[in-house]
Amino acid sequence: MSLDADILLWVNGHYADWLDTIMWLISRQCTWYPLYALLLGFIAWRYRSWHTVLLVVLAFVVAVGLSDWITSGLIKPWVARLRPTHEPALDPLHLVHGYVGGRYGFCSSHAANTMACALLFSLIWKSRTATVGLMTWVAAVCYSRMYVGAHYPSDIIAGLLIGALLAGWVYWALRRWVLPHAD
Repeated sequence: MSLDADILLWVNGHYADWLDTIMWLISRQCTWYPLYALLLGFIAWRYRSWHTVLLVVLAFVVAVGLSDWITSGLIKPWVARLRPTHEPALDPLHLVHGYVGGRYGFCSSHAANTMACALLFSLIWKSRTATVGLMTWVAAVCYSRMYVGAHYPSDIIAGLLIGALLAGWVYWALRRWVLPHAD
């Protein structure tokens, strides 16, 4: 087996019933909605101008939307790498709440989307505390995706890179056209 599969099986193999529920919750996108609302509140508080807030929120929509589309809409069907939960060679894989996910897993849209959101906010907000907190959230989501058997580590790394690149590109555009006029 490959190092990628070995790492996945090690993470997935260290399970406990109580941890299954926590990892399942971390991995679910609806769990993130309160965090999104909090980040939106911080953005609204900082910029106060509805025009600037709207443009910054649109920047998040572009960064996260593109990261999701590139990973799920382009790369997954093009590469067509089976998700670990669909790979017969990885049997027995610990399935959390029976989750198997879509057929293909390379690359992780969870990793890309959380990184795009977290890094873009960190670049805008410029707070070490916010950055550490958000990157901890990204790491927890990425770990949970391996724990539930949805992704290999290389799926996660590729997703993180895509999310970081898109966050950097969108931040560059914000700094060039929106933020100089906002402060």
